[in-house]
Amino acid sequence: MSHNEIITENGILKLSDAKWDKARHRAEVIEPIAERDVVPRVIAVEAANKLNLSERRIYTLVRRWRESGGTITSLISQGSNGGTGGSRLTTKLESVISEAIADTYLSSQKPSVTSLSRVIKERCYKTNLKPPALNTIRSRIKRLQYDKVLTIREGKAAAKKLRPIEGQSPQVKNPLDIVQIDHTLVDLIIVDTYNRKPIGRPWITIAIDIYSRCIVGFCLTLEAPSATSVGLCLSHVVIDKRPWLERIGVEVEWPMSGKPRVIHVDNGPEFHSEALRRGCEVHGIKISYRPVGSPHYGGIIERVIGTMMKMIHGLPGATFSNITERGEYDSDKKASLTLAELEKWFALAISSYHLSIHSGIKEQPIIRWMKAVDLGWQPFYIQNPKNFLVDFLPILYRRIQRQGFIVDHITYMSSALKPWITSKEQGHKFIIRRDPRDLSRIYALHPKENVYVEVPYQAIGNPAITLWEHKLAIRRIKEEGRKTVSEEDIIKVIEKMRMITTEAVAKSKSARRKTERLEHLRNSRIISPILPVLPCNRSITLTPVSSNAVKRFDDIEEW
Repeated sequence: MSHNEIITENGILKLSDAKWDKARHRAEVIEPIAERDVVPRVIAVEAANKLNLSERRIYTLVRRWRESGGTITSLISQGSNGGTGGSRLTTKLESVISEAIADTYLSSQKPSVTSLSRVIKERCYKTNLKPPALNTIRSRIKRLQYDKVLTIREGKAAAKKLRPIEGQSPQVKNPLDIVQIDHTLVDLIIVDTYNRKPIGRPWITIAIDIYSRCIVGFCLTLEAPSATSVGLCLSHVVIDKRPWLERIGVEVEWPMSGKPRVIHVDNGPEFHSEALRRGCEVHGIKISYRPVGSPHYGGIIERVIGTMMKMIHGLPGATFSNITERGEYDSDKKASLTLAELEKWFALAISSYHLSIHSGIKEQPIIRWMKAVDLGWQPFYIQNPKNFLVDFLPILYRRIQRQGFIVDHITYMSSALKPWITSKEQGHKFIIRRDPRDLSRIYALHPKENVYVEVPYQAIGNPAITLWEHKLAIRRIKEEGRKTVSEEDIIKVIEKMRMITTEAVAKSKSARRKTERLEHLRNSRIISPILPVLPCNRSITLTPVSSNAVKRFDDIEEW
């Protein structure tokens, strides 16, 4: 039997060589992923880029591969060649794209994708073809072998320097030289605080120091990864963790804190946000993105995430890594930990991890960290954690008006704004930072000084609300057919939604999840001024943060 004939229940299914090659290429990408106990999102995204598929499709192919026992036939496309993962372009147009990539993009002149797009458009016009979209061209480039592209465009010598050795860690001299950050969906169902009923799986963002292998921070949340969750994780990295540990009631040593020099991240949209880029620029933190098609760049963080998830599998309510592993275990029925309790568990688990011998460095991570300190290395401390977090909040641009700033139908006003209103700054577009978890205040960057001014609601009696509540309220107002949206209408709709949610909390998982989201608004105010951003090259002695200056992570998990 030739390689393009496959036995099926219905007899012999004859495939074209092209379809078989496509399935074989998929197998090369899917097989190593399917062998993992946990498939992190970053790995799924990289595989999706390689195969030009959606992230969801990658998980489907992994499931098929596992269920079939690892047969290539499980990866064969069904139906038409169009749609996600297939090409709707004509053979002639595909040929034009391929030729242009070969003779234009793959050259030592290193033209940009935009330049390549112009060349392709010119060739399409000459042959009466409709030019492809820029994203289509990018997807074809992503299919190329990274090593070959690097060699052709950068040269052999440069490519050798840029290409890491498989399994080799990035070279660092001190703690916090490089910190890897990644997210994963926790393999555990949690319950709400009040009724102890299941509300779903949380996300965790973890940061690990490459030099010491210490976990230097994390953020646990019910929301999918975003620029804010990355900012919260970074804030946890830089703070003195003693006040936070006292607040959550965990008695362990976690001395790792300070500002990282470089963060290694994948190519997820949350890592390319303006908020993260600007925040890192302000504090002198370099962002290093993982090259597409190079999963070993994130091996250290992925291994520690895998270790944590295996430990999670011993907790009540664990979902395990796959259906086969879970068997008949009822995760919802067994769930018993709240978000706050799971956070405590992670703090204890991380402490245990720090005291265990790490196979990569052959010693305990905490010992490696403390040795560096004993030899004279000192981290760069952030004096004001709140100011640091504000620098990573989402950015908006607004002009100031007589009544203050109007952001999405909500008016913000403070006496500190009056000089701006009466001056020439009235036509200036201000940088506004807004915490999606609490819209009761915004932070406006002073037009002349490097300082944020905290600006509360103009209507100070209005309750604090979250961005997801705000968006839902506006949608409901428009669904009612109202042509205008006012601040008063938004607050009324949100208060009504909260009342309905409270009444339904014992009946609905989604309602309980919404109620848990609002927990951070209870006693979550930080009473401290927003200070000017400190120079990044100036040494600062860490001073313990007061008990009112650090939010509980279960209280600030929402946006």
